[in-house]
Amino acid sequence: MMMWVELLRTHTHTHTRFDSGVSGSVEQTLTPVTKMLLGLVLLSLLVSPVLSLDCYVCSSSPTNAQCNSNNNTQTCQPPLDTCMTAIDILGFEKAIVKSCASQATCNGAAAAASVDSNGNGNIVNCCNSFNLCNFSGAESVHIHTTLVLLTVGVLLLLSH
Repeated sequence: MMMWVELLRTHTHTHTRFDSGVSGSVEQTLTPVTKMLLGLVLLSLLVSPVLSLDCYVCSSSPTNAQCNSNNNTQTCQPPLDTCMTAIDILGFEKAIVKSCASQATCNGAAAAASVDSNGNGNIVNCCNSFNLCNFSGAESVHIHTTLVLLTVGVLLLLSH
């Protein structure tokens, strides 16, 4: 957040205005780019915590299609903010487990996951970029809205 405050401070112009011979007053005005950046930051801060994440959930399904069937979904409740998909493989057997998890738990499980040279082991994928992002066992390729807004804001800032 301090980065945004510093960014906004560097893009604020100070104008001195004199009122009919009375001592000068200093008025700060924001550039249009700064106003837009401020609006985007506030919007992302206000919207992100309000929205909840829906995930597909299942326990030990042999296929992804079976796991996603019958609208097996759940709205994650805080502190669970990530959809986690774990795929356990042993020979020709596969078990898919999908659930809500905290981002830290999911990232830890993903870091510990491994598959041996025979293809046996487990794979863990984490996503939280949009509702039902864990529709497949593959990692999500969708981009988080806040990241897009931040990128657009920075590009606009650099273009001026």
